[in-house]
Amino acid sequence: ARVSTGVRARVLILFTTTSISHSSEWRLHHLLHLSHLFSSSSHSLSALCNATQCPMEALRRAALPSLPLPRLSDLSPPPSPSLCPPLQHCKPLLPLIRASVAPHQSVTKSYRIVVLPGDGIGPEIASVAVDVLRLVGSQGGIQFEFTEMPVGGVAIDAVGSPLPPETLAACKASDAVLLACIGGYKWDTNEPHLKPERGLLELRSGLCAFANLRPAVVFEQLAEVSTLKREILEGVDIMVVRELTGGIYFGKPKGFGTNNKGERIGFNTEVYSVPEVDRIAHVAFQIARSRHGKLCSIDKANVLEASQLWRERVTAIAAGYPDIELSHMYVDNASMQLLRNPKQFDTIVTNNIFGDILSDEAAMLTGSIGMLPSASIGESGPGVFEPVHGSAPDIAGQDMANPLAMVLSAAMLLRYGLDEIDAAECVQQAVLEALRKGFRTRDIFSPGQKLVGCRQMGEEVLKSLESMKPAAALG
Repeated sequence: ARVSTGVRARVLILFTTTSISHSSEWRLHHLLHLSHLFSSSSHSLSALCNATQCPMEALRRAALPSLPLPRLSDLSPPPSPSLCPPLQHCKPLLPLIRASVAPHQSVTKSYRIVVLPGDGIGPEIASVAVDVLRLVGSQGGIQFEFTEMPVGGVAIDAVGSPLPPETLAACKASDAVLLACIGGYKWDTNEPHLKPERGLLELRSGLCAFANLRPAVVFEQLAEVSTLKREILEGVDIMVVRELTGGIYFGKPKGFGTNNKGERIGFNTEVYSVPEVDRIAHVAFQIARSRHGKLCSIDKANVLEASQLWRERVTAIAAGYPDIELSHMYVDNASMQLLRNPKQFDTIVTNNIFGDILSDEAAMLTGSIGMLPSASIGESGPGVFEPVHGSAPDIAGQDMANPLAMVLSAAMLLRYGLDEIDAAECVQQAVLEALRKGFRTRDIFSPGQKLVGCRQMGEEVLKSLESMKPAAALG
């Protein structure tokens, strides 16, 4: 007997109508993911009974290929609520802004994608990425159900919250989240809890997406755009693994006060626990193993106690990865070495604030921050896929934005979020082909190239994708 959609429906009914404990709710959440996995495939009921993969096995297989996968009977109790808030009982959602299904041919798989356009240039670049996903899906028998929800400044204006509960609930119920960008001058003077960026932090925390993957790859077509010399840049391929839900951005106490001199002060706390460091270290070692076997851990252990704990734990975890070459570097030296000799780095692991800064620096190796995608993933549940750049409110609505980081984020969604490796490769190749033809947005333009806007750059990527034969392109 095959696992039909009726099985999934019964799980959903139980999940949404039964008052259950935190532990039971957590297990049902995992069962929901498993039932979705098998109801959309040709796996048999016996395959479900013998499943050895966790609910996000596709993601873990792609991102962490050698990490042992637990049996259902071995799944541990839910993480501490302080690290990963329990799922809330389902509530009726506000009317969705827009929901649509991509066109398809011989659909064999279906995925629910929540799209968060956000602020500034977000709606422009999100539209391009959705079009690309529609096309690559139609070529490979993949159906996407896109649901658009508010986040950031537009959500503050609409409902008074940078992350409405309905948005977070929709994200939790999805297979992956595609986020454009948030923020803008309009909200800069808001109270801290009403700043757009707060919504992003709450989204990552709410989805337990503690690991941020930020690749910095120098495309041959764009080597001349960078301010560094070609001989320094050629061959640069770095993966920055950034811890995302701890450190100074989340540490407490924080706030404002008065010191013993009566002077007003602001303060934040950089704090990490052993489990937080251990889990990001495991991710980084696995990523390094899937690449070239080199991992550099970046800290400030000569000054900060939190960094001393970080180095101690990363060193301890390294004992379980004898095939990985581990090195340590202080963050100030690392910021210099990224510009002096970037090819010395393969995989980097670092804390939240250092990763935030260094990944932006690495962006300039590629010629523009408009070229860098990212993925934020956890141990289970949907990941968040977003470009590294900001909302660029100064060019919003002028068709000047570079959509390629957003498109490449969609490729990471396919690769790390859905395990659709062939489709991800197609999208990446389509981007490279558009660049090879000489099309450039303003941020990566150089004399002799073809200057285009956001819409046309998206159209050129689609043309390149359309030129690929589906059978060859998608295996």
